[in-house]
Amino acid sequence: MARGKLSVVSSQFHLAQANIARMRAPQDDPVMEGFVSRIESLNALADATPGFVWRLQTEDGDATAIRVFEDELILFNLTVWESIEALEAYVYRSNHLEAVQKRAEWFERPEKSPLVLWWIDAGHIPDEQEALGRFEALWEDGPSAEAFTFRVRYDRGGQRVS
Repeated sequence: MARGKLSVVSSQFHLAQANIARMRAPQDDPVMEGFVSRIESLNALADATPGFVWRLQTEDGDATAIRVFEDELILFNLTVWESIEALEAYVYRSNHLEAVQKRAEWFERPEKSPLVLWWIDAGHIPDEQEALGRFEALWEDGPSAEAFTFRVRYDRGGQRVS
């Protein structure tokens, strides 16, 4: 798997983000075409967004072939950002927002948080198992400094801020 290039910044910490989504059908099904047709442009947008550091990807340039869960319909995404504000700008204040608004067309409603955030040392590249461990901590114990969400956040020092 290609690990992508790592941007060098002066911050001591970066924000790791993992998210999952269970597709309504396999990727080659017409139901998923609206999502699949956006993958390349959404990845390019992320790569060009100020504050983006790194994303997990295969040689194909995306993470859609990476399976962290046994369920073949669960897509997994893992990225690193300079700050929570940079990630938020990409997710909610860019062309990515349209995909967020249409997600119910392509993905089932999750029963557990489909997103987990955690702080990492700058330069550290998280892997799938680290992200899985963060999901498990969030799902079992709720938000904490080790695994949190946009709604319940923790700062780099481990203090709850929302």
